[in-house]
Amino acid sequence: MCVEPAPPPSGRMTRRGVLAAAAALAGTATVVTPAAAAASGAVQGGPHGGDLVIEGGTLLDPATGDVIEDAVVVIENGVVRAAGARRAVSVPGGVQVVDAHGKWILPGLVDAHIHLNTAAEARDAVRQGATSARSGSTNFYQDIAVRELARQAPALAPRLKAAGVFVTPDLGDTVLADPDLTALARLKEGVRSAEALRRVVEVNLARGVDVVKTRVNERAGLPEQDPLAQVYSYEQLREIVTAARRGGKGVLCHSYAEQGCHDAVTAGIRSLEHGVFVGERTLAQMRRRGTYFTPTLSAIAGLAESSNPVLAERGRTYLPILKSAVLAAHERGVPLAAGTDSSGGTVKPIGREIELMRAAGLSSLDAIRTATTGAARLLGLERTVGRLARGFAGDVVLVDGDPLADVTVLKRPAQVVRAGIAL
Repeated sequence: MCVEPAPPPSGRMTRRGVLAAAAALAGTATVVTPAAAAASGAVQGGPHGGDLVIEGGTLLDPATGDVIEDAVVVIENGVVRAAGARRAVSVPGGVQVVDAHGKWILPGLVDAHIHLNTAAEARDAVRQGATSARSGSTNFYQDIAVRELARQAPALAPRLKAAGVFVTPDLGDTVLADPDLTALARLKEGVRSAEALRRVVEVNLARGVDVVKTRVNERAGLPEQDPLAQVYSYEQLREIVTAARRGGKGVLCHSYAEQGCHDAVTAGIRSLEHGVFVGERTLAQMRRRGTYFTPTLSAIAGLAESSNPVLAERGRTYLPILKSAVLAAHERGVPLAAGTDSSGGTVKPIGREIELMRAAGLSSLDAIRTATTGAARLLGLERTVGRLARGFAGDVVLVDGDPLADVTVLKRPAQVVRAGIAL
């Protein structure tokens, strides 16, 4: 049981203090001041973005697959005013121009599963093409601080959906992140009771998260853990989902084993993360429910490169199984989203995830959609992100080559534009 009595999570003053500490840990507090942001070039055009014209390149619309040569994209105050063939677009004078001749123009990419703990990691993600992202949780609410950094100085961080702290049986040092979590340290069995599960979700909601992150299996990236071992039952997962829905939020769930995947999906999660051994019955449920699949292929591929023999063997074994699961999901109409699961200070290029989606059997266009229109829908940003059309965000990736012929060009953007600001 949760420690009784358990009052509601504390109000505004506690929230301010908790999030101020998160900003200090993330290193964002010093870059959201006007002077610091201006020094970094982040506030060209103000916090809402800049004015920019991109001309001469080949424009790809992931939504339709249309390709327009000698295209022009006009961005005003961080938002696309017009995009299309040069002859159909009026170009304003006195605005910075980016010459895109010889390059392809795509909307900024979306990393639907990333752990951003610092301002430096946030900058790395943007420069590698991820102009929007969804957090896979942080230990001390650093992702909420990064989200605020993105709002105040968009060139320094991706537009972010924050998940706050992980709903997991063992919170570890995360109980120190928030005075409304510390009582949970007394629980001998960890965060398992209905009251304790609701408590972690409610504290996250009180701190302003956009989504809730939980798990059904142990981790693959720790050799001492068994990623097929289940840590929460269907009933426990349902408790988490119900509490999150009360706050109007969806749940993303770390998973590996088929039974765990099935329990998570039928409990009502919004997206299944990793999901190596997801099976036919669960894919059928995902298709029916509209549950997303974020396989984090690049994270699983990375295990194969580990110096630890247990992790390396997992990576070699899991990757082909996961690729088959991705293709099966795609063929059955399960929506897919690209996510790198970057963490620990190293940010993987979202283009690598697109490359692995292609290697799993998706067409180049469908692989690109997992990091544009598909991921945008998962994040609830389908009217803002994933295309370069009037009213959409002025986030752009320029690449040296045709991504429909070779998606690997997306791993090395020639230039990135965030909210109309050329980086």
